[in-house]
Amino acid sequence: MRNLDITTLRSFAAVAETGGVTRAAGFLHLTQSAVSMQLKRLEETLGLELLDRSGRTIALTSAGEQLLVYAKRMVALNDEVIVRLTDQAYVGTIRLGVPHDIVYPAIPRVLKQFNAAFPRVQVQLISCYTKALKADFGKGEIDLILTTETFVDAGGETLCVKPLCWLGAPDGSAWRQRPLKLAFGRHCTFRPRVIERLDKAGIDWDVIVETDSDRTIEATVSADLAINTMIEGTEPPHLQRIDHGGHLPDLPAQMINLYGATRSKNMVHDALADLLRRAFGNEEHTRLRAV
Repeated sequence: MRNLDITTLRSFAAVAETGGVTRAAGFLHLTQSAVSMQLKRLEETLGLELLDRSGRTIALTSAGEQLLVYAKRMVALNDEVIVRLTDQAYVGTIRLGVPHDIVYPAIPRVLKQFNAAFPRVQVQLISCYTKALKADFGKGEIDLILTTETFVDAGGETLCVKPLCWLGAPDGSAWRQRPLKLAFGRHCTFRPRVIERLDKAGIDWDVIVETDSDRTIEATVSADLAINTMIEGTEPPHLQRIDHGGHLPDLPAQMINLYGATRSKNMVHDALADLLRRAFGNEEHTRLRAV
């Protein structure tokens, strides 16, 4: 009788779901060689080829596709048994990436709720711009990421679609000036679409602040020296939505997407993903998972 090893099944499932050994190694906190050895041992145990390595990317063979269904169930059952029978609290770190501009107000609430449920698990919050977060996620360096985009890539899940809004200083007048003075983040994904709307409306503009610092942008806008755009509902309390009465163009909507939620590792990973869904509006998906 041959016995399957949960560790090798966990590595196999991670490779299948991430599409590569390097990414899986990052998610599992293992070396690439360790994951490769585990895959080889699993194939030798079964006497089957589970991965098709003939192409540029790793694909599953027919046997691999069948095993993946069982592997995910066995890993999940293993984790459930350990938790319930040993009363072992989850311990460790989960890495969450969030763009600067959507950290508030939702993420502090998510972190507080998560800490109450899993007090011995540390959430390492990585705040950066969407392009960098997706690059690090692709290398397996982050477990879950939120993004602000106009589309959603394969493996992503759109949590909500919200419009952008114009922001200025409370009772400010910078929005009336021409050319219109703007403050933007250097890697802001909103900027091209905002500029496009201004050009179509025939409004002259000038970017007077271009920076990697959100604090610099907020200080400039708070001083009524420029205006900015943010996703509706994420604006800080010291800035105000501009009631321009049609003197500024309407702005397009933006998606808030979640990546990594389909790569279920354990109860901790799934719980954090569900808290993010609740915080950003995709409650229907959360309810379906709970059924």
